[in-house]
Amino acid sequence: MARIEDYAIVGDLHTAALISTEGSIDWLCLPRFDSPACFSALLDTPKAGRWLLAPADGGECAGRRYRKGTLILETEWETPTGKVKIIDFMPPRDDVADIVRIVVGIRGTVKMHGELALRFDYGNIVPWVRHDDYGIHAIAGPDAAYLVTEAPLRGEHMHTVSDFTVHAGERVPFVLTWTPSHLQRPRVIDPEAVLDSTETFWRNWSAKCRITGSYRDAVQRSLITLKALTYAPTGGIVAAVTTSLPEQLGGPRNWDYRYCWLRDATLTLQAMLAAGYTDEAASWRDWLLRAVAGDPADLQIMYGIHGQRRLPEMELPWLAGYEKSTPVRIGNGAAGQLQLDVWGEVLDCLALTRNSLLKHTDEAWDVQVALMEHLERVWHRPDNGLWEMRGPRRHFTHSKVMAWVAADRMVKGVRDFGLTGAADRWEELRDRIHADVMTHGFDAGRNTFVQSYGRPELDASLLLIPRVGFLPPDDPRVVGTIDAVQRELTHDGFLLRYRPADSDDGLPGGEGVFLACSFWLVDALVGVGRRREAKELFERLLALRNDVGLLSEEWGVDEGRQLGNTPQAFSHFALIRSAMELHTDTLQRSDSPLRGR
Repeated sequence: MARIEDYAIVGDLHTAALISTEGSIDWLCLPRFDSPACFSALLDTPKAGRWLLAPADGGECAGRRYRKGTLILETEWETPTGKVKIIDFMPPRDDVADIVRIVVGIRGTVKMHGELALRFDYGNIVPWVRHDDYGIHAIAGPDAAYLVTEAPLRGEHMHTVSDFTVHAGERVPFVLTWTPSHLQRPRVIDPEAVLDSTETFWRNWSAKCRITGSYRDAVQRSLITLKALTYAPTGGIVAAVTTSLPEQLGGPRNWDYRYCWLRDATLTLQAMLAAGYTDEAASWRDWLLRAVAGDPADLQIMYGIHGQRRLPEMELPWLAGYEKSTPVRIGNGAAGQLQLDVWGEVLDCLALTRNSLLKHTDEAWDVQVALMEHLERVWHRPDNGLWEMRGPRRHFTHSKVMAWVAADRMVKGVRDFGLTGAADRWEELRDRIHADVMTHGFDAGRNTFVQSYGRPELDASLLLIPRVGFLPPDDPRVVGTIDAVQRELTHDGFLLRYRPADSDDGLPGGEGVFLACSFWLVDALVGVGRRREAKELFERLLALRNDVGLLSEEWGVDEGRQLGNTPQAFSHFALIRSAMELHTDTLQRSDSPLRGR
């Protein structure tokens, strides 16, 4: 199977496809990120559906790149007889979903081979396929797809096959269009015209980026990736395009990340606002407010792209899993967990909006008051923690710190912005939580905070203590925690979230180093003035990106490869923040705007 880092992404702001270095689209969900996949070879074999288009001799490409400032992928192959390029992209969505592949002859002649195997419902359904005047028409239940091309097509073993030769200067386009099966055949698009309009769309979007500094190119690629993970109709940003890419090869830590996590809220806003993307920041904030509306007791850690709450988890036993990593899961049972940190994440995010816009009114203040009043009643309870532990609930230090954050931001909303609320009561609660954390979450003998009360294990989330303002960055207890985390949680200099064998997280096996946590270490090192060390770690992390600038969730140090779902929003948000903090040589608080210049 292709490695996770062998995949690039193209998307239309409703969904996205993963394309390997061998020219195979191995993952695509239609019509949305969270819809059933029609290409699932990523989690099985080609029989689960894929679209291969490459030289007939096969093999990996000689090189690939995105057109500057865009999500248009260009992949090149050198063969004994010539050179060929494939341009892959998805036009921003209109009424239907299109994926366009244009074969371009560059030098000599190259024999090309294509195989299209549509397998709807995660590889479970083989559609009925008919030839027509434009190409083929496939239909199964609610799904219909149309392949339009002038290249020859034939049916072979339940696949649509195309063999042809491309000469220098020739362009052979293929357009695959999805539509609901009950609708009439959609319009036929001009692939060259939509290539131009798609390039214009992305270049115009990228031109708004106001980030400067030596890491601008890496930041801009991460911003484009995050835009590609955005569901345009609602503004929700999915954590990743994929489900069930393993945190440990062959292991069971395989989860569905095609949903929106509240823990990403502040990171999202900070990155988008600093880069100048105020529309995207506003859309995310609006999605957030719609999602959390209702009884504050029902606040979840994640929601669907439309804000839906029910994300039932189930397994797909007919898929063998990526490199036999089972089970393959869809849905996410962690949506129903109690994670007390999310109240703090939401209130921190909305405080950041106030501080960024310097608004002395807040139309969402009533919602924030309701969230805070509920948190006052439950903050002292044990929970599942930031990392969605499936073991027994505990008093996680990070959860308590984020409860402090919630109270702190609400006090400042009243004191600094003149909003109405019980500031005296929240101030007293803030002080009480702070004392509780210092009494139960700090090991004075080791001079470090700990993962949970009454236990010695450490956790990378402790590095966020100075970022949220719980203690100053140069406080000796923060410095001691940084040193302890580096000593006990690093593997080849990169950071684990925690040590699974010691943390009773309810699952067997281990996992790779967590990339976002390693970026948190960069930030913490900036905060204590260890800039050279921070810069060296950051540049090592940049080197873990694949050839087109993408990061997954984790890195397997021993395997020397990416692990987990991809591309991972949490990793790219963290990259952006670290780049900006290195550029300004400042650890910025989570409720303050980042400086992009």
